[in-house]
Amino acid sequence: MPKKKNVKKEKKGPKEMHIKGWYFLVDRVKFNSTEDYMVTFSNVKNNKEINYLIESSQKQLDALGYTEHSMRHINIVSNRAAEVLQKLDYNEHRVELARIAGYMHDIGNTINRVDHAHSGAILAYEILKDMGMNLEDRTEVMMAIGNHDEATGTAVSDISAALILADKSDVHRNRVRNRDIVTFDKHDKVNYALTKTDFIMDREKRKVTLDITIDNTICPVLDYFDIFMERTKMSKYAAKYLNIWFELIINGTKLL
Repeated sequence: MPKKKNVKKEKKGPKEMHIKGWYFLVDRVKFNSTEDYMVTFSNVKNNKEINYLIESSQKQLDALGYTEHSMRHINIVSNRAAEVLQKLDYNEHRVELARIAGYMHDIGNTINRVDHAHSGAILAYEILKDMGMNLEDRTEVMMAIGNHDEATGTAVSDISAALILADKSDVHRNRVRNRDIVTFDKHDKVNYALTKTDFIMDREKRKVTLDITIDNTICPVLDYFDIFMERTKMSKYAAKYLNIWFELIINGTKLL
């Protein structure tokens, strides 16, 4: 019986194995997964369902007498949330998720103002899932939206912290829907008294500043804290989560 030849097996180097493994992964994602499509902010902003929910939310809030939560507010929050992470040198993917969370954060108002953060988080998760966003990304967006309300939430991630800072800084008379000053409640009065609001991210000093001007002939500064104390504390903690300072300036005086 002839002896078998000792054939020396050629070892495959780690580079070749890595490349083959990488191609295998790509093939699996491409053909066997429906959840690896990169959903961008542009996809979200042009989604008819999301935009309809935002419009419907504002209709319901108008009926209930709440301040403005329309496209003006949504775009401001979306842009500011992205700006916070961008100026803190987070990667573009985290910035994009913050922008998406900001755009979708108030869609829960279309169900009810009460607990809108939680209902909105669930809505966002399911919509983004249907759009093809991967599990990790849609979970990040859900967490941020579910924690943006001061009654039940807090900063639990970089994205949620950026969303909180962006949302709570949008205070201005433009948000008052009721134009009859005589019928203003305290909330309307405080918002209407805010004649100027500047949101300033300082990368070098690692500081975010909310600089506002209040017309004292409409309401005293103390009324601002009666309405916004919890939001101010929430913003301060969100800044701390990001390892930056939160500064509040009212009528030129630094209060925090």
